[in-house]
Amino acid sequence: MKRTLNPRGAPRKVLVVGMGNPDRGDDGVGALVVRSVAGRLPADVSLVVRSDDALSLIEDWAGFDALVCVDAAAPVTMPGRIHRIDLASEQLVREMSFASSHAFGVAEAIELARTLGLAPRDMVVYAIEGACFDPGTPMTPEVAAAVDEVAGRVVAEVGRLRQTVKEIEPYA
Repeated sequence: MKRTLNPRGAPRKVLVVGMGNPDRGDDGVGALVVRSVAGRLPADVSLVVRSDDALSLIEDWAGFDALVCVDAAAPVTMPGRIHRIDLASEQLVREMSFASSHAFGVAEAIELARTLGLAPRDMVVYAIEGACFDPGTPMTPEVAAAVDEVAGRVVAEVGRLRQTVKEIEPYA
């Protein structure tokens, strides 16, 4: 059985990104989660809110060891339902689209970055199912109710991702 050690004690560089446009109903949930975790994370963790084209993400996460991304998703089976996707072991679900108002979304940015070798080693996406993405509409109550839970999960996720670990074999 392998065990892990923190050989250097230096935390890994982590970026938390909230995607979405707050003026488009449930699409703003990523930005709301990032605002909610501000002040609850170590000072060396970077926070970014993106409401524009997700292609900019590739530049945002340059130099980071790990990424946590929060975004709204559709289609809806249950508004406010939370999906955690660890991209080290899972693929983004093809049936789920991220609610980008641009042609190039989070999933496309991640796949392009992986293809080009520009993606952080560890990436976790929190997708919150949304119901309404119309301009000028408020966030639905079910999606707004998920913000605190996702924020708590993001804080815990960042704590895990900041760990610098090295696998070692047990002594014989």
